[in-house]
Formats: sequence, structure tokens, C-alpha cells
Amino acid sequence: MGSTTHGAAEVLVASNRGPVSYVVDDAGDIEAKRGGGGLVSALSVVEDKLWVCSALSEGDREAVRRGVTEPGVRMLDIAPDVHTDAYNGIANSVLWFVHHMLYQTPLEPSFGPEFRRQWASYEAYNRAFAEALAEEAAPGATVVVQDYHLTLVPGMLRELRDDLRIGHFSHTPWAPVDYFRMLPDDIAEQVLKGMLGADRCAFLTRRWADAFTDCCTHLVGGTSGTRIGVHGLGADADFLRERAHRDDVDERLAALRAQIGEDRKVIVRVDRTELSKNIVRGLRAYELLLDERPEWRERVVHVAFAYPSRQDLAVYRDYTDEVARVAESINSRFGTEDWTPVVLHVKDDFARSLAAYRIADVALVNPIRDGMNLVAKEVPVVSDDGCALVLSREAGAYEELAEDALTVNPYDVGGTARALADALAMPKDERAERTKRLAAAATALPPGAWFIEQLEALRQG
Repeated sequence: MGSTTHGAAEVLVASNRGPVSYVVDDAGDIEAKRGGGGLVSALSVVEDKLWVCSALSEGDREAVRRGVTEPGVRMLDIAPDVHTDAYNGIANSVLWFVHHMLYQTPLEPSFGPEFRRQWASYEAYNRAFAEALAEEAAPGATVVVQDYHLTLVPGMLRELRDDLRIGHFSHTPWAPVDYFRMLPDDIAEQVLKGMLGADRCAFLTRRWADAFTDCCTHLVGGTSGTRIGVHGLGADADFLRERAHRDDVDERLAALRAQIGEDRKVIVRVDRTELSKNIVRGLRAYELLLDERPEWRERVVHVAFAYPSRQDLAVYRDYTDEVARVAESINSRFGTEDWTPVVLHVKDDFARSLAAYRIADVALVNPIRDGMNLVAKEVPVVSDDGCALVLSREAGAYEELAEDALTVNPYDVGGTARALADALAMPKDERAERTKRLAAAATALPPGAWFIEQLEALRQG
């Protein structure tokens, strides 16, 4: 059924996290902080849009209560307990685990009454977004819904406003049908039909798009006229190259060089400590390299940035602790007075990450599964002297970068150790040529063009 009142927004975006957050200062005043990240960068190319997002902090909720807002942003004050159930209980602890195939299936999942209670919150959370979008959208407006947090929004919004052009974009992998069916049958169907409320569902790679189509075919009889698209988000070369040569990056580069020591090769990884990133196996592969190739001892340093993620979930805290424990054990086993084999940093520092990109001889990107993995695309763009890329075949970026990367099975620690050895031994000229081709592939669809391409495809009907 259609809505009787319409807003004025012609382009709307919906995502859990928005482009701004709020804090209450000591004087009780509200301060706004603009966010960063790829989505904010991508969407900045369309100035006249409305971004609907959720209040995530007490500062955000206080801003909504006081009517504090930013132009082009509508923040929803969803009850904290509902948001926690929807975001942590369902989105990050169920849907994320399904699409990244992370469950230890002898013990989990176990979908009982607590899951059903949290699912009701997920429905309420999605409904709040659908109602806000229906209220704000102009007749015939274009709405782009983002990610696994909001899978039910397209279907709910379609019921409220059948005049809208609705798209949904998934930033994660999509599970193969046999794994997706782990969800209760009615929930799996609800997720698929919710997304099929969109005119167009889009994904980062053809592999994930085909997996979604396969699920629809087997579980709900097809895609019901919803078009399926692929948009491989690329790196923003102009921004990265400029940002990577500012003074703060130069300072951090000098500090890293001092930690590493002169004339040593550098293996770099930059990740959040998400379970899918496979940091522990990467460390184990480096340890095996030092074991089996003693000639590399004292000649290479593994710079590992593992920035804590989702620390409100116990399994993530435990994983972060394990990363630190393994790094410490490698240093204890192999380290010498003037050589620290693993330089581990856990405090997020974008300038330091860029400094590491610049000096990397080898980049290790070995996720278990990843929708794309922009680090694999960013390092070749920023690298000063060329960088060999060791890349998991389970990263979405594999589809575009495989030809010039050294690809690995992320579970094969021995194979990863051999790939690291090959990468370290790669001649400088070959490394430089591969890096040029990697950078070209990595920047084929930069963030702004990525979003415009989606909007145009959605409007074409």
C-alpha cells in the first residue's frame, strides 16, 4: 500500500552507522564529529541526499532528543536494548557468522527462544528504518539500503511506498546455499524476501551475487524480478596518495623504520581483529617461515596492525588476546637483542597504517572470507618501491587481483609460509611491475564512481 504523505528527499541512503556521531562535553553541550571510511567517502559525491542512520551512543541519542542534527542526516533513536539485540545479537552474531562461515558447527548455532526474542528486535530495528525512509522520500525517489544489518528494509519499505526505486547493497560475502540453510527455514525465507523487496540487489563480486541468486532459487523459487548487480568497490587513489605523504605519515614511517632496523625486509598486515581476518594463521605462517627458512631470521620483520573490533562480544575479545599471545610467543622464541620478529600494534592509527603501506615489501592479506578487503587494494596504490601481495583466494579482491598476487588457501599455513618466502625473494623489477598492474586494477572503480554506478543502474529500471 502507498503512503499518503511524502518527504522531499530524492536520494536516500540507509545504514546502521551514519556520517556523524555526537558527544556531550563537560559543559553539557553537544559536539558533532564527522566520520571517515569508504562509505562516507563514496557517498560524498552526491551532495543532495538524506542519510538515515541509527543513534549508536548515548551522545547520539541525546542529540536526537534535543533535536540536534546535521544537514542531510536523519538519526533514529532506536531503543538501546532493541539496537543491541539487532546489531550484536542478530547482525553480527548470526548473519555475519553465516556469511563468513564461521560457526563451530558441533556446538553452534543453536536457535532457541533467545534467538527468536532477538529476531523480533531485528524486525523492529528494520521497521524503524523503513518507516523513516517512507516518510522522508519524495515521490519516485531512489533509496539505497546498506548491508546485512538492514536485510528486511527493502520489503518493508516496498509495502509502505511502492513508488520508490529501492536498492540493497551487501558489503559482505554471501553464504552458499547449504550453509545459508543453517538459518531456521522461516528466517532464511524472511531475509531473502526482505532483500527481494528491492528493485536491485548488488554485491561486491560475481561470486557473492551468484551465491545469493542460488539461495533465492533453492529457497524462495527465484529472484522474483529483482535485478542482481555487481560493483567492485575500489581504492581512492588520489586521496590515498595525497594522505600518505603528509607530515604525520612521514613521522610514523621514521618511527617504524627505527623499530624495524636497517636493511630488513618488511611483511605488513593491517586488519581489524575480526574473526574472518585470519590473523592468527598469518602469524603461524610467519613463524613457520622462520622455522623452515632460517636464512630469513634477523633479515625480516612482520609489522602486524591488529586493531580491536567488536570488543563488546566475548569471542572477539578472546581472539584479540590470542593474536597478542601468538605474536609474543614468536618474539620470545626467535627474537634477539636487536631484532624483534613481530612488531604488533593494536591501537588504531590511520597515518601509521599508511606509513606501513609505503614501506611494505610484502603485504599479507589472508582472510578466511571477505566481501572485498580494501587493504589488498590500498597497499599497491601507496607503496613507495613496489610490494608483493600474498592474497587469500577467499577475499573478494581475489577476483580482480589474482593475476598479479601470490594467492593462498587461507587455511594452509604451510602454503602461506611458502608464499611469503616467494614474495620476499621476488626480484625488485618484477615486484614493481606487478604493483603497477595491481594498483590499476585496484582503482578501476573508486568510491565515488562506485556509488554513482549503483544509482544509475537502479534508475535505469
